[in-house]
This record gives sequence, C-alpha cells and structure tokens, in this order.
Amino acid sequence: MGPEAARKISPEEYLALERKAPFRSEYADGEIFAHAGASRTHNLIVVNALACLHAQLAERGCEVYSNDMRVGIAKEGPYLYPDVVVVCGNPVFQDEHMDTLLNPTLIIEVLSESTEAYDRGGKFARYRQVASLREYLLVSQGEPRVERFARQANDKWLLSEISGLEGSLRLDSIGCELPVQAIYTKVTFPQ
Repeated sequence: MGPEAARKISPEEYLALERKAPFRSEYADGEIFAHAGASRTHNLIVVNALACLHAQLAERGCEVYSNDMRVGIAKEGPYLYPDVVVVCGNPVFQDEHMDTLLNPTLIIEVLSESTEAYDRGGKFARYRQVASLREYLLVSQGEPRVERFARQANDKWLLSEISGLEGSLRLDSIGCELPVQAIYTKVTFPQ
C-alpha cells in the first residue's frame, strides 16, 4: 500500500482558514500555497503603481486595491492575490465578507525571480478565465520594463511592451496613463 495522498481541502475550508491566518496563502485545486514576502523594490513598485492609479481614479467609478485583495477566479477558486487590482463599475464579491473580488478589470503583477515563471504562465492562464479582466501588466524589478497584455474582441491577448524610463502606458480598460518613470520612483537598478 502506497503513501496516503494529501487531503484536498474545499474552497469553503480554505476561505475559513485564510480569513483567520496571520499570513496570506493562495488556493488552487484543493491545495494551499504560502504567499512569499516581498523585497523593498517590489514594494516600491506596487505602491508607486497603486498611488498613480488611485490619483487618476479617485473621482471615477473604479476602485484600486493592494496585494491584500484576494481575487476569485470562480466562486470555487482558484483564489489568488495580485500585487495591484482595479475594478471599474460595481465590484462583485464572493460573499458578505467583501474580501474576494470576482470581477477585476486590470491586474498588475510585479515579477520576481521566484514568481516570474508562474506570473507569466499558470497564474496568467487562471486570470484569463475571468471574463471581466481586460488588461494584465507584468512589471520587471530588474530593469525598467513593463509588458501589457490587452484582451481583444476575439478573446485573444495582445502584448505590447515598453522599456526604459521614458514613455507611458495607456491603460484603455480604465482610461488611465501610467508613466514608466512613476512606476519606478526611488527604485535603483543593478549595474
């Protein structure tokens, strides 16, 4: 007889545990995955992007959330924590706790060595299942570079990229400009 398989937990069990936990964990396919801490550079980029978007969206029908807002891909999961998430229109939450957003418009992930492959691959594949998601940004920590994926009418995703500190990203889904210089305020890059 082989070793017992690890018991899968239900989405309801995950949410009950997560709401009491002192740290964040993501959930997919019955398994819980610890969410790693972030570097100074990562935090600066997140705060810079959040501040820039908040300033532009404060008087409009959109809300900007930091990396503590959980996004549910469906009511039964997976459940993920983007670095920055924007919802325009009425936010739809999983339940009365209002801590699991189901209808993001824009998601930003800041890439790190430990998460880059997942952010580009499996995590983006999961996010693409969310019908409301219009744009997905991947922001590099190692150099001034931002990749923008925009959902097209045929449900395909169009990639555009900006490198260097000059220039700005037009975020059509939320009607904002995101200057690259603003994203990288106070960030220093390796030589």
